[in-house]
Amino acid sequence: MQKLIEKANILAEALHYIHKLAGKTVVVKYGGNAMQSEEITKTILEDLALLKIVGVNPVLIHGGGPEINALLKSLNIQPVFHNGLRVTDKDTMNVVQMVLCGKLNKDITSKLNNLGVKAIGICGKDARLIEVRKKSSDVDLGFVGEIMRINTRLIEHLANDEYIPVIASVGCDEEGNSYNINADTAAAEIACAMKAEKLIFLTDIDGIRMNKDDPTTLIPIITIAEVDKLISQGIISEGMIPKVIACVKGVKMGIKRTHIINGTIPHPIMLEIFTDTGIGTMITE
Repeated sequence: MQKLIEKANILAEALHYIHKLAGKTVVVKYGGNAMQSEEITKTILEDLALLKIVGVNPVLIHGGGPEINALLKSLNIQPVFHNGLRVTDKDTMNVVQMVLCGKLNKDITSKLNNLGVKAIGICGKDARLIEVRKKSSDVDLGFVGEIMRINTRLIEHLANDEYIPVIASVGCDEEGNSYNINADTAAAEIACAMKAEKLIFLTDIDGIRMNKDDPTTLIPIITIAEVDKLISQGIISEGMIPKVIACVKGVKMGIKRTHIINGTIPHPIMLEIFTDTGIGTMITE
């Protein structure tokens, strides 16, 4: 009986948050090392399915770096990075598109459909959803895109109806050429364009830490000014920088809540959205 009462209390706690988010858009970015466990992936997709069932409009943007690297290596193509961005020549772009827009996107979509919701897998090339230009850099990054415009009509039609959009981070330029896009950046741009209520990044650590190797130094809430200071001090570094910068942009563009949470624990979205304490780091003004 006590266990049943505890479950009822959890549902009662969630009710307030379900009511606040009903009809609102929640953008979730999922990818990288957080996607490596099939069991955890299942709980994350269950979270997204639950959001849709209770009246929230989730939009999922995914990357897939480890899968891209694995296929490149099987084809004897060495992955190359510059300042955290994948140098993407023509052969690499073909692999990126094959993994992100093909197998990975459709696998995620299929798993969501099996949970009793309706998901549709698309990429930034569909309906010119993500328009880009070649990203300028001190070295030639190849087919790496800088986002110029998000055409939200397709996503809004899907999300406001009965579907969960599952979006692969590949865009196109004016000539229809495919470009690789940083999935964190794509998620932030889509969330801003859709005026999302929340933007959530699932990663493989708890959030922003004062000491990246010490989980007890997790920062639950941080302001934009504090973020800038920690980046300049090198405390926020490497792969965390694009996520944090994307969160900061989201806050500046009017997204009420941006979060970086650990996507390697079961049901991280539910823990963040539907509990009083939440998990991870929330970035605010």
